[in-house]
Amino acid sequence: MKIAVIGGTGLIGSQVVRDLNEAGHEAVPHSLSTGVDILTGKGLDAALDGADVVVNLTNSPTFDDASPAFFRTSMDNLLAAAERAGTGHFVILSIVGVDQVPELDYYLAKTLQEDLLKAGPVPYSIVRATQFMEFMDATLSWTADDDTVRLPRTPLQPVAAADVAATVAEVAVGSPLDGTLDLGGPDTYPLDEIGRITLAAKGDKRSVTVDDTAGMFAVPQGDVLTTKEGARIAPTRYTDWLK
Repeated sequence: MKIAVIGGTGLIGSQVVRDLNEAGHEAVPHSLSTGVDILTGKGLDAALDGADVVVNLTNSPTFDDASPAFFRTSMDNLLAAAERAGTGHFVILSIVGVDQVPELDYYLAKTLQEDLLKAGPVPYSIVRATQFMEFMDATLSWTADDDTVRLPRTPLQPVAAADVAATVAEVAVGSPLDGTLDLGGPDTYPLDEIGRITLAAKGDKRSVTVDDTAGMFAVPQGDVLTTKEGARIAPTRYTDWLK
């Protein structure tokens, strides 16, 4: 099976390409560096030529109110190119609970991306993942100083990028879901506890202070960013990943 992986050189994309090729498929990575521009459409027809599946793992360069325009333009271009190429399956990666946080511009933009795919002309699958383990350091840095990290108690369910990539690869070579698969890590913690676990594992002596107004993850209410019944649970535990 030939799979065009748009955004195939990034954190998730490069692992999806590797997993698919190791499984005997022909996965081809595409990005700006390979001459494919999803905002202008340059190179898209060539990238999707002969592809059975397109996997779109690109992301907006910003998380602000400019992000909806990125996803609208890129999805319009990709869906049109996929239809011209006769591609039979279109896969995107999204976020668990993304449609439950309309206060965040980026979450609104990702919800728009999902809606455009659902309304498009190509059979589709959406993989929604919880927050990546690889991004926890950055999350802590948003509200940190030399002595203290301020974090809300928002429940998160960290998932390893490798587990996300494996799931995306599996979905890509299966029949279109015409629906959504949720994926989360095996353990759920309040974010302030994730902060303490992370700092301890790294020998970082800073303290964690609960601040339910601190950072982007102070916005979601309740446990909307964690999986519900019927979701797939990935195998990698955050404490093992940290080691």
